[in-house]
Amino acid sequence: MTVTTDDQQRQVEDELVQTVLASFRNAPDPRLKQLMEALVRHLHAFLREVRLTEAEWQHAIDFLTAAGHITNDNRQEFILLSDVLGASMQTINMNNEASAGATEATVVGPFFVEGSPEIPLGGDMAFGAPGEPCWVEGTVTDTDGNPVPGTRLEVWEADEDGLYDVQYDDGHTAGRAHLYTDDQGRYAFWGLTPTPYPIPHDGPVGRLLEETGRSPLRASHLHFMATAPGLRTLVTHIFVEGDQLLDSDAVFGVKDSLVKRFERQAAGTPTPDGRDLPGQSWSRVRFDIVLLPEPSPDRSK
Repeated sequence: MTVTTDDQQRQVEDELVQTVLASFRNAPDPRLKQLMEALVRHLHAFLREVRLTEAEWQHAIDFLTAAGHITNDNRQEFILLSDVLGASMQTINMNNEASAGATEATVVGPFFVEGSPEIPLGGDMAFGAPGEPCWVEGTVTDTDGNPVPGTRLEVWEADEDGLYDVQYDDGHTAGRAHLYTDDQGRYAFWGLTPTPYPIPHDGPVGRLLEETGRSPLRASHLHFMATAPGLRTLVTHIFVEGDQLLDSDAVFGVKDSLVKRFERQAAGTPTPDGRDLPGQSWSRVRFDIVLLPEPSPDRSK
């Protein structure tokens, strides 16, 4: 039987896939071997499905190179790329299954920074960042409803101009802090009423969004990270009820259970802790956090 040109081409491509897969056959780490083999299969399937041109391949290399050049200690363009492709959120979905009424997880985002300042209960994490004050309170419990005292809560957010402190050039710290729950698992602090803002779009990821007709805007939100011994670390954030961007968040991070009512308070309304806010409106929100038990080491087996 005569072999057609199409058959010959398919055979050449198939043989290359098998050769690349075989190159990992002696990988000593079984998980790494599994990951690399799956990556090769899916990557080659993508290349063959779209019949990628050499010019398009070079464009992709240039894109990744640009992402590397713009990445630094304060900006992670590859996390941003993962976010806008939904890869970050899908990884979180797979590794944080909804269970037993526990608080759902969502993306950490590119602006978490270690070493935030500690504030007391009722303290102000804004540190002078511009925006409307917001009183945030709640409890941290386990899935049996027991309070979790001493939970470390990292909180961070953008100011009313849509910028995180690390996006400024002066090195100041604002809009981020950590605090600990009391002996009844309660917490409270002052932050800022969240407002919508664009993810950084002055780099390659921003150009990708522009060329594909997508908005860089994120729905208004406030970040949390909750850490307590014996319980699974939770990275999440809460969103503002009524925000028009809830259905079009640039990084697909919105979950219905994380949409909360931020109640606006008119200027002159007494604050929960007696803080004096002359002539200034403020808001308040409650967010009760439920943490899952720490997974067992053999969970993946």
